[in-house]
Amino acid sequence: MDGMASGIMTWFVGGHFGPWRVLRIDRVVGNPLAWVPRLEVAEQPPDPATDGWVLRGATSFERYVARAERVLLEGQQQGLGRPSATRAALIPVRKSPAWWDLPQDERRAIFEERSHHIQTGLEYLPAVARRLYHCREMGEPFDFLTWFEYAPDHARSFEELVGRLRRTEEWRFVEREVDIRLAMEVAP
Repeated sequence: MDGMASGIMTWFVGGHFGPWRVLRIDRVVGNPLAWVPRLEVAEQPPDPATDGWVLRGATSFERYVARAERVLLEGQQQGLGRPSATRAALIPVRKSPAWWDLPQDERRAIFEERSHHIQTGLEYLPAVARRLYHCREMGEPFDFLTWFEYAPDHARSFEELVGRLRRTEEWRFVEREVDIRLAMEVAP
């Protein structure tokens, strides 16, 4: 759903520092991530002495998005960093070897024609902003890192979106997923 930023390398640093306060870290399926109290999102490598965990990914071309879908997404998607978007979620996902063994057209069919991933996401725009980071080719423990931002008033909608996506055929190929919920500390 994010065609607006291509080629951005980003590090998600879980530890004791960062503007995002961790509300919870839930293991959805597979191995969990260790608890950390704070999260920093950076476009440069972190200090090697980080006391928690580091996940990295890069924005890339849209692998399953058709041109018409891209136009719709770009027309409705809001940017990240909106002042009202003081809630966020980082959802790292690794799909099974069975997913990656499928040809591209079969993955696309599962992703959109049958699971309606893009169409479902469109229903929650512009309230929920999203950016997808790819990390499979980088030797990382996850294939994708999805970053969401939304206002507290849209938390229920976000929960609905995530729940709907987890009930699809596509999600049956997920072998590891962690759901990290965050709040931005706002000065009075």
